[in-house]
Amino acid sequence: MSIRIDDLAREVMKGLDEYADVTTEQVKRAVRKAGNTVRKEIQQNAPKNTGDYAKSWAVKKVRESSHTLELVVHSKNCYQLTHLLEFGHCLRNGGRARAMPHIAPAEEKGIEQLEKQIESLVVKCQDHKQ
Repeated sequence: MSIRIDDLAREVMKGLDEYADVTTEQVKRAVRKAGNTVRKEIQQNAPKNTGDYAKSWAVKKVRESSHTLELVVHSKNCYQLTHLLEFGHCLRNGGRARAMPHIAPAEEKGIEQLEKQIESLVVKCQDHKQ
């Protein structure tokens, strides 16, 4: 295939746009997986009295554009308990309820997973170029 010099810039930009579209979709997929991992980890490690608190966790899409995806993992109907359970709290008759960290460890695991997936994506792209 031959390309005229006048069309070279257009062809290069076309190739870069295709590359950006493919990588953007792969990164968005990795973000969705990480969000679901965080939700599952919180559900598994959440304090279980009745089980309603653990079941209340969900992943919600905050914003999505052609190049970005923002998700939030949240408790749908027990949001008032999250801080109290994660960090502990004072009791009505004195004393203190112990902290039960379950959100921060899940967040760390999700971040690690996302970083690994993006790093492997970059390595695949570099290998594909060569």
